[in-house]
Amino acid sequence: MHRRTVILGVAASDSHAVANQLIAHTLRARGFQVVNLGTCTTVEEFAAAHRGHPDAEAVLIGSLNGHAYEDLRDLPAARARGLLGCPVIVGGNLSVGSHKQSADIERLYALGVHRVLGDAADLPAVLDELAARTSAGAA
Repeated sequence: MHRRTVILGVAASDSHAVANQLIAHTLRARGFQVVNLGTCTTVEEFAAAHRGHPDAEAVLIGSLNGHAYEDLRDLPAARARGLLGCPVIVGGNLSVGSHKQSADIERLYALGVHRVLGDAADLPAVLDELAARTSAGAA
């Protein structure tokens, strides 16, 4: 049986580790192989992990300090070089300040993020949805 693989990490300027560990634990309990890069992970480190695990179905990036957009500015260049060919999913506190705006999320999509999650509990269903789409496209 093939284990589904995901690459997990926390954005480059962010050292919040608790949610990262809880997400890794939850996904492993569901049978995923989790390549956990931990905190303060750059786009280049995510790309290197994807080179090492080309079967990964997604790169999962968390951010709690509100600087996800700044930390992911290199994502378009990485994609242009053919790196990070799988979907990128971002979640957490994605902007600074108490008033969140849809523009904050749209900026992430403009960088090449495939999905922005407001609740980590949605992650398994989103991964299943993406896998189903990939399977349907391959059929």
